[in-house]
Amino acid sequence: MTTTTIETDSATELVEKLTDELLAEFSPATTDVVTFLGAQFDRGLAWVHFDIGLGGLGLPPRSQSVIDAKLRAAGAPHSGARNPIGHGMGAPTVHSWGSDVQKHRYLRPMFTGEEIWCQLFSEPGAGSDVAGLATKAMKDGDEWIVNGQKVWTTVAHLAKWGMLVARTDPEAEKHKGLTYFVIDMHGPGVEVRPLRQMTGDAEFNEVYFTDARVPDIERLGERGDGWRVSLTTLMNERVSIGGAIAPRGSGPIGQAVAAYKKYANGDRTKLDELMTLWTAAEAARLTNIRASGNRKVGTPGPEGSVAKLAMAELNKKIFAFAVGLMGAEGMLYSDYGHRGVGAGMFTEDVQRSFLRSRANSIEGGTSEVMRNILGERVLGLPGDVRVDKGVSWLSVPRN
Repeated sequence: MTTTTIETDSATELVEKLTDELLAEFSPATTDVVTFLGAQFDRGLAWVHFDIGLGGLGLPPRSQSVIDAKLRAAGAPHSGARNPIGHGMGAPTVHSWGSDVQKHRYLRPMFTGEEIWCQLFSEPGAGSDVAGLATKAMKDGDEWIVNGQKVWTTVAHLAKWGMLVARTDPEAEKHKGLTYFVIDMHGPGVEVRPLRQMTGDAEFNEVYFTDARVPDIERLGERGDGWRVSLTTLMNERVSIGGAIAPRGSGPIGQAVAAYKKYANGDRTKLDELMTLWTAAEAARLTNIRASGNRKVGTPGPEGSVAKLAMAELNKKIFAFAVGLMGAEGMLYSDYGHRGVGAGMFTEDVQRSFLRSRANSIEGGTSEVMRNILGERVLGLPGDVRVDKGVSWLSVPRN
C-alpha cells in the first residue's frame, strides 16, 4: 500500500468518526439549522481542506465527499442551499485572500447562513468581459468611495455582504487597475433593485452605488490585485454551478425519467432519446467526481469551465425533452411566485425548470466564454484578437 493510500484511508477514518459524532450529538431531526451547521463548522467539517479553526481540518478536498454523503443520508441541512454564493464562491476567496481577521469574522456565519453573500462583478457594459468594468473606488483616507452599477447580482436583495470588484486605477491596463473588496450591502449608498425573470422569480438584481464607503481593511488582496482575486471567485463559481456531484439518476435527468414514465406511454423512440441524455448526464457526473478528486486546494483549473459548459448545454436539452413529452400541458405555466434563496435552481415543476435552464448558459460565464477558455487553456488554440493589451482602461473603446 502506498503512502498516499495510507493517508487517504486515515483521512477517511477521521472524517467518518467526526461526522458520526456530529450526527449523534446534533440530530438533524431535532436540531435547528444554524446550530447544526455551526457545530459542523466547529468540527472542521464545513470545508475540510480549509485550515484548522476555519471550518476545516487541512485534509484533501476529496474527503468532503465522504462527509457530504453521510450528512445527506441523515437528512442534514446543507450550507450551499442557504447561502449558495457564499458557500461556493465567497468562502474559497476569503480563505485564499482574506486577512486572519476577515477569515475568523466571515467564514462561520457564511457557512451557517446567518449572513448571506452576493457577487458584484457583472455590469451593463461589462458582463462577460469582467475586466472591462467601470464601477470606481476612490481612496479617501482609510476608506474607499464607490460609485457605479452592477447587474445580474444573485440574492443581492437578501445579502448582508457583497464581493465587489471596482476600478481603482483607470490609467492602468484593464486587468491591472482593479481591487477587490467586501462591502456591506446594508450600508449607506447601496441600493438594490430586483429584476423579474420569466420564471416569475427575482433571483437577480441591479445594484447601484452612490458614494458608498468601504473601509480599506475590507480589501481582499492588495490594491490592483482585483483580477487575480476575482479569478478565485470565478473559477470556484464555475465549479459550484457545473461541478456539483448529485446522486446517480437525480437532478434534471431524474425529472426527465419521471416525465417519460408519466407521459411517453412506452414510446421506444423517446426512450432512445432519454437514454442518450441519461448517458451524457452520467458521464458528466463521473467526470465531475474525477475532477473533484484531483482538484487542488486554491483556484481550480479549467475543469470547472468545462463542467459548467457541459452542464449548461445538457440541462437545456434535458428539460426541452421533458417539456416536449408533456405535449400541450408543457406550455402551461402559472406559478410566478418568487421562491427565494434556497429554492434551488430547479424544482419539481418541469415547466419552470425548462424556463430556468435558459439561464444556465449565461450565469457564471456564458457558454461562449467557456468555449474560449476550453479552446485556449485546454486545447492550446490561438486566442481571440485583443485590442486592449498594453493599453490603459481609459483608452479602450466602450459603448
